[in-house]
Amino acid sequence: MRTFLWGALPYIAVALLVSGLVWRYRYDRFGWTTRSSESYESKILTIASPVFHYGILFVLVGHLMGLLVPKSWTDSLGVTEHAYHLMSLFAGTAAGVLTLLGIAALIYRRRTNRAVFRATTRNDKLMYVVLAAAIAFGMIAKLAHSSISSGYNYRDTIAVWVRSLFSLQPKTALMADAPTLYQIHAVIGLVLFALIPFTRLVHMFSAPIQYVFRPYIVYRARDPRNVGVRAERRGWEKVGPR
Repeated sequence: MRTFLWGALPYIAVALLVSGLVWRYRYDRFGWTTRSSESYESKILTIASPVFHYGILFVLVGHLMGLLVPKSWTDSLGVTEHAYHLMSLFAGTAAGVLTLLGIAALIYRRRTNRAVFRATTRNDKLMYVVLAAAIAFGMIAKLAHSSISSGYNYRDTIAVWVRSLFSLQPKTALMADAPTLYQIHAVIGLVLFALIPFTRLVHMFSAPIQYVFRPYIVYRARDPRNVGVRAERRGWEKVGPR
């Protein structure tokens, strides 16, 4: 089980992620979207969506820094272990709370608005459950094994295990000795990675690059003095350059 969870499951999740993205792009390109329901309800969405997206962005940046940046790098910058611990504790908790508030508001919106709820698929429900569970267990693991003065140093165990995956020599023993809550958080996170291509979360791999290089759109104000100077014509008028 240790070999499967910490030596095989990460690669299975990545394989499903990559193959799922390729499949989705080739056979469901028009479904590669957030499936926005803004037309059904916008007041709650205007608040909930930014809260969720900023929160999940901070969570992602925190995980990338904590798992991929070695401890020796922060030591060379003069960041003490205690300072890093406090930053991880307070900033990570704040990002997690922000994300969960956003998810809660989005779920509330889907449950209370009939049109939005009818547009909710089973994939959406599964995505919300797994995403919320990943964030919640990450916060629980952090708070259960941390205090102001000290905490579990995941950079010497979990982070080393994550980086060992890139060399195709996973150090499974490090993750097997990690606290159970961190293990649960890691498994749910890997499941979430595998589900991304098959849910609306796929839009995180999209970027409006063409928008930057689009032709200019020229808007010209209408002269109010010239409005209505021509008699209205019945039927269709030819559309084309003048």
